[in-house]
Amino acid sequence: MIYQRSSQLFIEAEEVIPGGVNSPVRAFKGVGGTPVFAKSAKGAYVYDEDNNRLIDYINSWGPMILGHAYQPVVDAVINRAKNGTSFGMPTELETKIASLAISMVPNIDKIRFVNSGTEACMSAIRLARGYANRDKIIKFAGCYHGHSDSFLIQAGSGASTFGTPNSPGVTQGTAKDTLLANYNDLESVKALFDANKNEIAAIIIEPVAGNMGCVPPKPGFLQALRELCDANDSLLIFDEVMTGFRLAKGGVQELYNVNADIVCFGKVIGGGLPVGAFASRHEIMNYLAPVGPVYQAGTLSGNPLAMAAGLAMLEVLNNDKEVFTRLDEKTSYLENGIRKALEDNNIIFTINRVGSMISVHFDENPVVDFETAKNGDNETFKKFFHGLLHEGIYIAPSAYESWFITDALTYEDLDFTINAIVKVAKTL
Repeated sequence: MIYQRSSQLFIEAEEVIPGGVNSPVRAFKGVGGTPVFAKSAKGAYVYDEDNNRLIDYINSWGPMILGHAYQPVVDAVINRAKNGTSFGMPTELETKIASLAISMVPNIDKIRFVNSGTEACMSAIRLARGYANRDKIIKFAGCYHGHSDSFLIQAGSGASTFGTPNSPGVTQGTAKDTLLANYNDLESVKALFDANKNEIAAIIIEPVAGNMGCVPPKPGFLQALRELCDANDSLLIFDEVMTGFRLAKGGVQELYNVNADIVCFGKVIGGGLPVGAFASRHEIMNYLAPVGPVYQAGTLSGNPLAMAAGLAMLEVLNNDKEVFTRLDEKTSYLENGIRKALEDNNIIFTINRVGSMISVHFDENPVVDFETAKNGDNETFKKFFHGLLHEGIYIAPSAYESWFITDALTYEDLDFTINAIVKVAKTL
């Protein structure tokens, strides 16, 4: 494929945008080469600036669950824009989408909309700290909750110590209140509770991780976290920015039958526009301003274009009884095809999948946490990525990201993808 236009655009972008991108993973640092610049998209396909058609397996990192330029969402945004794009005043749309989201997701009574997943998670931990009247939180290595200071933390010197900043600009003072546990490792969580008695406000977790590839929770792990939080009067926060309204209508709470105290949303809930949200029970949400003491605000929160897009998306997902079954079946079909293609060519690999999230790791051992995810053969992944790109398949340009399947994919698209993987596997 020819990427002359993309290459030139990247050179121009680097002059005026740090690294040429507005989110680091887009820069292709994990795979090498020049980023592909998108020009348009429809259904399961993205068309780049060189007019190449790519079957898309990132789908804007998750929100395009029904496909790009999905007509009900497009129509909702256009119709809403004709009446004004922002007011800084409440609108009926906000109540409509809030009511629908609450009806779809178990165990939430109220929801507040913000502008990104980062903002949702940042606000959720502030709310948890204010409600519990405690400072410390537990997060898990490899789980990404946005770029707020409290989340940019790496491991300290031992299981019972606080973390240290892993980005310049994050203070030691902030880092000391973030404790780091290992995903799927219950003992590491217990050790933190034992060493910080009556100090931990909350655990925050991607209940199905998507930022070290797709990594599911081990059986019983989420239930055990729920019990630990109950025993220690701490809150359990599910970061469902990726999984919410994707793995099931009610997200991971429904899928695994585990209730969180606060749930964060993004991606699908905005229908492709910048939207985040966090939700909980009455008594917790009523701690938020203007009715409670925990302050949170946003000038563009509840933006009418974003609310219109999100409402249109959620209405389809709520009314289509088979959509999540179709997504699961398509992703299972893809998984089986990938597995056979790699096995037939003697490639060492592991595949992780939950519903319509899937990732391929070039390692023979199970990938259950960040450490095991790092054991994958990144050189093989780079060849795999660029080989697929040459065949017209666009997957995440990082070995540490999940693929996101869209319902717009046909079985012909999936067969095309599997055949491309067969070709690429022969070169690995």
